[in-house]
Amino acid sequence: MSKKDKTLKGTKTPSRRKFFKVAAATGVAAVAASTLAAPAVAADRVEVAIVTTWPRDFPGLGTGAQRFAKRLMDMSDGRFQVKYFASGERVKAFDSFDEVASGNAQMYHAADYYWVGKDKTWGYFTAVPFGLTYTEVNAWIRFGGGQQLWDELAGKFGLKNFLCGNTGVQMGGWFNKKINSAKDLKGLKMRIPGLGGQVMAKLGASPVSLPGGQIYENLVSGAIDATEWVGPWNDEIMKFHEAAKYYYYPGMHEPGSLLACGCNKSWLTSLSKSDQLMIEAAASMENDVMMSEYNAKNGAALSRLINDHGVKLMKFNDKTYDAFAGAAEEVFAEVVASSDLAARTHKSMTKARKDIGGWAKLSDQAYVAQRNRALGV
Repeated sequence: MSKKDKTLKGTKTPSRRKFFKVAAATGVAAVAASTLAAPAVAADRVEVAIVTTWPRDFPGLGTGAQRFAKRLMDMSDGRFQVKYFASGERVKAFDSFDEVASGNAQMYHAADYYWVGKDKTWGYFTAVPFGLTYTEVNAWIRFGGGQQLWDELAGKFGLKNFLCGNTGVQMGGWFNKKINSAKDLKGLKMRIPGLGGQVMAKLGASPVSLPGGQIYENLVSGAIDATEWVGPWNDEIMKFHEAAKYYYYPGMHEPGSLLACGCNKSWLTSLSKSDQLMIEAAASMENDVMMSEYNAKNGAALSRLINDHGVKLMKFNDKTYDAFAGAAEEVFAEVVASSDLAARTHKSMTKARKDIGGWAKLSDQAYVAQRNRALGV
């Protein structure tokens, strides 16, 4: 036998039985490790239910909310498991607030002026008559003290809210008759929520608050005489032109309609700081994207309404607009008297309107006016 063979013969090799014992132990350890890892992954998932005030797939408002929900899942690589519920799928549209405040759902997507019955201050965080445009409200919320006031208000109801969309300056509404003066509003049943509805009430109209999905049928049936909704893109889709032909502008009631992602505060603050920031970032992105979409699509839709559907575009005259302004001041006086928070919020908004709006007059407004004049637009 060679020296090499002797060496091999003397080498201790594991027995077949010992080999399988080691392999089995290793396999058990691997299975145990994978079994232990699964709950950790599951525990890291964040279950989120979002309820909204919009019909499913409704362009702009509904699709924007759905886009926000999907973006939150995508940004987290699926760790945020988001279940989206359109109006009526889990709760009725106007029950969204209580569903989230109670903790039954984690978020809502809505216009916060729907909640003025709970506190008049909510109106400022969607839009108020003669209030702020899209660029102005963004500046106020982010750098003019608006977010702090919004946090104070939302905190009273166990909520924390973020900017999550905007539809810009809205149209004045659809009417079955010409509005030559404020007198023509008396006795008019009009779908118009928020403080804008209260302005109309001061002028003798009867404001009605209806979810978007119920407006058309009420307008066609004559249950209401007039309605405002959003702007040409959405209004064309809603087919309001089939029930009314006078389309008035500009809307005094919603100059920059902010939409909100309202979160249950206890749930939100239980998340990591990075997860909270992810939610805010996803909402902020939708705030920009939605406004871009409305600006891109409103013009073409307006042309179709006029040229294809025979809609008569009308402008509120100065006399009527002045009447709106006078009624708005009466409404604001009542709002300011309702609470210290409302008074502080109104003061903050009007300061932003003066400071930010004053700059906008010399920058954006002046440029656009001169550009359009020079180019004959």
